[in-house]
Amino acid sequence: MARKQNYSEFKVDLWLTNLNDAEIGILPSTQHQAKSRQFTKDMDIIGQVREGKERTGLVAYRKGLWKDNTGMKKRLVIKLFSQDTNWRGTLDLMMGRSLQLTHGANGFPVAAYSINLSRHPQIVQLERSAFKWPLFPEKFSFFILKDDQPHFYRLRRKIVAMGSDYTLHDQNNKQVGYIDGKVITLGGKWIVRIDEEHADKHMKYIIQLFCTMLKFNNACRNHISGLADDMHDGKMTPDIEAKERELYYNPRRTR
Repeated sequence: MARKQNYSEFKVDLWLTNLNDAEIGILPSTQHQAKSRQFTKDMDIIGQVREGKERTGLVAYRKGLWKDNTGMKKRLVIKLFSQDTNWRGTLDLMMGRSLQLTHGANGFPVAAYSINLSRHPQIVQLERSAFKWPLFPEKFSFFILKDDQPHFYRLRRKIVAMGSDYTLHDQNNKQVGYIDGKVITLGGKWIVRIDEEHADKHMKYIIQLFCTMLKFNNACRNHISGLADDMHDGKMTPDIEAKERELYYNPRRTR
């Protein structure tokens, strides 16, 4: 007899502006920085995670890094915090890896992200698939280690959907989750349901960061595509931003 699927559900709700109760107050940015070293000076809280009626998390991004820079130094960094501003995870757009994959795909933009999770030893690699025909849905993939065993997942955008809807599939190609992107929303809203067998906290953190990234998805693709064109035409000399370079270094190197 097949197992009945029970789902864990949460909502990622992004705001149109930063006029929200997490930001309003006396020196709110300074307070957040004091609580967590992960909350940098250019960090901007842009949304929340809710489970039922309870707010369980906050999502933010490094506004200065994304808005003020150009070329390969313009990079998306999203961070997930608890309601009390304790760090849970970071998603980095890896410009070097993205350009490598885009160059290999002959200019088709392939975004590559690294996800660093609190109390998890693995850096999770989330990447857009380069195998995509025109008008066909985009796909992302990643794997996560659980008890030293890899578990592989694929996120596939629905062909017919009003919002940014994705299905989550496990390594046996079974659908184990659904991301319902709402159309009528100011900042962006996604309702997520994941099979409880797969919905441990680290999986939830990955999907919460992924949903927040979707707000920037088109802009990231256009940014990567433009850089690849400039590189191919000799208009741009690749240069990796210092913090991103650190993510590529061999941890066993001599220091």
